[in-house]
Amino acid sequence: MLVLNWAMASDLDRVDHHRTSPEWVANLWRDSEARLLKIDNKSRFTTNVGGSKLRMTKPFVEYDDQRHRLLGMLNGCPVFVVEALTEGEVHDFREVGFQLSDSERDIAATAAAVCNWHRTAQFCGRCGSETLAINGGFARHCDICGIDDFPRTDPAVIVGVLDDRDRLLLGGQPSWGNRISVLAGFVETGESAEQTIHREIAEEADIEVGETRYFGSQPWPFPRSLMLGFFARALSTEICVDADELEHAAWMTRAEVRDAVAAGEVRLPGASSIASRMIDAWLEGQPDLI
Repeated sequence: MLVLNWAMASDLDRVDHHRTSPEWVANLWRDSEARLLKIDNKSRFTTNVGGSKLRMTKPFVEYDDQRHRLLGMLNGCPVFVVEALTEGEVHDFREVGFQLSDSERDIAATAAAVCNWHRTAQFCGRCGSETLAINGGFARHCDICGIDDFPRTDPAVIVGVLDDRDRLLLGGQPSWGNRISVLAGFVETGESAEQTIHREIAEEADIEVGETRYFGSQPWPFPRSLMLGFFARALSTEICVDADELEHAAWMTRAEVRDAVAAGEVRLPGASSIASRMIDAWLEGQPDLI
């Protein structure tokens, strides 16, 4: 299994300083090296058979600045996305993100997040007027108010809570079936990420945590989250789950998790997620998690 690495610089150049020129973006569309990714209204993008590679084509219609979004330049090649009817095999990021190359992973995550945003940002939040896509699809403009709106990213923390025996707190929601994962929640207005950790773990499992340590981050375009991964040390161990948040939660040792997975009693998060990477780091005994 490939391991996603979000810590390195991306090869996808967002060309922020140039995309404000409509003529410059339109000329990129006509570039002989330009590539277009199609995505449907469920954020599933076109891939090869099996989903290990994005299936992109050369643009063959006239450029439409309200439909065609410039994702950036990859090794000198312009990359666009359009929400349209798709043909052939399609997958979402959750299903195949872990199989894609680093560059195609960045393209897929950005394409899904940008298209998700455009679906819900077609009207001005101040006056309700219809807005127009500008900046190659990375902003929308209201002619009435004169304001520009930009794609939102919603930060959320995802936390591997460890007790003094190095057991991991894992829980599940009713809609997950037998899948278990580390706990997560959105950062609320006026909170730091660390404050969110203390609040969310107390709300969901009634566990008090002390020291926290940053692990890493990952975009999660469902629809537009940025997952901030942390490990935290528990100061209490008696679990009381909030039924509105979790169906169950338990402290588990590495052996218990491996045995439960092998027996088919539980499933772990999909390999495209940071939750999978965090649980794997703990299972492998990676030092200094907390």
